[in-house]
Amino acid sequence: MTVRYDVASETATVTLDSPHNRNALSAGLVGQLRRRLADAAADPGVRAVLLTHTGGTFCAGADLGEASTAGAEPDASALAGQRSRSLIGLLRALVELPKPVLGLVDGHVRAGGMGLVGACDIVVAGPKSTFAFTESRLGLAPAVISLTVLPRLTSRAAARYFLTGETFGAADAERMGLVTIAADDPAASAGALLAELRACSPQGLAESKALAAAAILAGFDESAERLAAQSARLFCSPEARGRMAAFLQKRPPQGRR
Repeated sequence: MTVRYDVASETATVTLDSPHNRNALSAGLVGQLRRRLADAAADPGVRAVLLTHTGGTFCAGADLGEASTAGAEPDASALAGQRSRSLIGLLRALVELPKPVLGLVDGHVRAGGMGLVGACDIVVAGPKSTFAFTESRLGLAPAVISLTVLPRLTSRAAARYFLTGETFGAADAERMGLVTIAADDPAASAGALLAELRACSPQGLAESKALAAAAILAGFDESAERLAAQSARLFCSPEARGRMAAFLQKRPPQGRR
């Protein structure tokens, strides 16, 4: 299992537990995470969801091993489209979940992992957290994850970090709106927030979350299919395939591309 699930004190703790590949968004992890979110939604004893991780990385983004292998298949475009739509389904499930999702991050977050952070209602980031939109360095773009991160970021921050792919820390992430709280003791901060959520009524939480999430979901309705197609096209492009191969082989990309 790459996702662990525990319920205590009216909180479903969903833990990304695939440290061997830095909790990358493999088909297996995405599928398990969606099932665990559905379990939390259906459990009347769960008032909130805590999304967290094991290891030094919250989520490294797409599983580039899967993506690069699929890129050589005859139906590569269809497979890439399927992966893009699967990630869209996961992000939408987080946003639509009728219970608040609190992200607890104290590790590295890259590319697709940023989409998970954006999809959470509240995010606490610890001092070990680092963030980067690395897609531009691989010949890609943060297409699908823009559905959840653009509503959080200032426009200047989005332009800078989408384009440069540079790394930033928890304090910067808080200033630009990507995370809610940059905390020296993230577990304690998350615990205090969960206590506040437990004091609220389930109906009040569900209806209040629906109000806060409405604009994000409207973006899904308007743009998800277009962004899935863009993502699939880029993953199948020769430039991106060459850069992903170089990254996996730990070598510089050849030439300008």
